[in-house]
Amino acid sequence: LDALIARRIQGTPLAHLTGRQAFMGLEMLAGPQALIPRQETELLAKAAINQLKQMAASLNRPLLVVDVCTGSGNLALAMAHAYPSATVWASDLSAQAVELAQANARHLNFADRVQCRVGDLLAPFEDEAFLGQVDLLLCNPPYISSGKLDTMPAEIIQHEPTLAFDGGPFGIRILQKLMREAPRFVRPGGWLGFEVGLGQGPAVGQWLARTGQFGPPLEIEDQH
Repeated sequence: LDALIARRIQGTPLAHLTGRQAFMGLEMLAGPQALIPRQETELLAKAAINQLKQMAASLNRPLLVVDVCTGSGNLALAMAHAYPSATVWASDLSAQAVELAQANARHLNFADRVQCRVGDLLAPFEDEAFLGQVDLLLCNPPYISSGKLDTMPAEIIQHEPTLAFDGGPFGIRILQKLMREAPRFVRPGGWLGFEVGLGQGPAVGQWLARTGQFGPPLEIEDQH
């Protein structure tokens, strides 16, 4: 216990000491391979589940869900837990993150329902089973601007992968790529859901509008 307390005082995240982090009522495995699931991301998860509920009520078939930048797999696994009939796929550029996501799928007994692939955003899904077929596309991307990484708390930046935070010079490089690629995969009437950083909403909304590919956004803000 003394050794664990010493590591905590030195800045090691509690989730790395316990190897666990709660997300949407699920006990997730946590480690330095991927971003620790955050409570604010539950806002995205809850909104996504609500959209799945509405789509399931109108469609007489299993729903196809894809989660990119999956990290520990928390969003993908939350979707599988909420909708056992959904087919869920996940991807991440980091092979180490995908290994953790797969470990979480086994840990939660979802290994037969959540499939993970290594690759950049939607690149692992370039086939007919996904093109124009995705009901719900989710992403919790890196959205911190590169210049602000050095100002982040040491507990975060020294223990969690930089790849999970660095969103480019303005913080929206990955989001811009996602918005360009998503229309090829999301079916008409499907949904694209993603998390953005504080203050990025208006700019991201303008980018979405410029594509001419998306309807009005459903915005949900963290009130805490």
